[in-house]
Amino acid sequence: MIHTGEIYINPLTDFGFKRIFGSPFNSDLLISFLNAVLDGEQEIVELKYNNSEKFGSNEDQRKAVFDVYCTTDDGSRFIVEMQNVFQDFYKDRSIYYSTFPITEQAKKGEWNYELQAVYTIGILNFTFPEDKRSDDNGIFREVKLMDINRKEVFYDKLTYIYIELANFNKELDECKTMMDKWLFCLKNMANLLERPVELQGRVFEKLFKTAEIAKFKPMELKAYEQSVYAYRDIKNGFDSAKRAGERLGLVKGRMLANVQTAKNLLKMGLPIDKIVKATGLSVEDVQNLQ
Repeated sequence: MIHTGEIYINPLTDFGFKRIFGSPFNSDLLISFLNAVLDGEQEIVELKYNNSEKFGSNEDQRKAVFDVYCTTDDGSRFIVEMQNVFQDFYKDRSIYYSTFPITEQAKKGEWNYELQAVYTIGILNFTFPEDKRSDDNGIFREVKLMDINRKEVFYDKLTYIYIELANFNKELDECKTMMDKWLFCLKNMANLLERPVELQGRVFEKLFKTAEIAKFKPMELKAYEQSVYAYRDIKNGFDSAKRAGERLGLVKGRMLANVQTAKNLLKMGLPIDKIVKATGLSVEDVQNLQ
């Protein structure tokens, strides 16, 4: 059973994410979120939900199943995905996914190749590995085809937006924009006991009503519980692997440091037995360094 203290669903679970954004009944929530992401680049008024399961042109090709796939009032296609743990080739997958809304625009017969815009939005509950090696703690990456030499956008109808939710650490009183408020809800809703007074307006009122666990039907509650268990299993497995990797990295780091110390002591002419005692290396290891 879900912990009795939980009032609202966890939007990062598969059930929670699709309940909030994946239902035509809640299209206004998705519109609000997308407009916050686009930040004035365009204004979405209406949208329709498309079939989220896509197949290649033949049975041998890999299929794609999106969390949310929709077409907006101006014909733009949006794929919205929640990804909780880092996955090898995640960027490749997002590029692959974008090919489906591109190719489906090809019309039979005469076609002038004009395309409507395609957006792939990934909400990531992790940080890209390269970001961990830098001082950049940014949350948004907006990627378009670029002319490298001129340093300008070459083609603006293909956009990839990656939201690194793991880097979002604002308190609610620091959330001034609609995007900040949405990210706060996605990351913290499961821990809230009531709708904060700072989150006013029709959109957030509906969001919290949609997320209220007490209003679930028995089958909905069961589906949510299963989704929570799956989410926890995935996170626990990833966190355990991460901790194991960190421990292994620490051991390797200590070993390399001991090897370097042994090399320095050998150059100073210190006897092998004393080097073994100082570094913890075996006699054979130290002899191999000579």
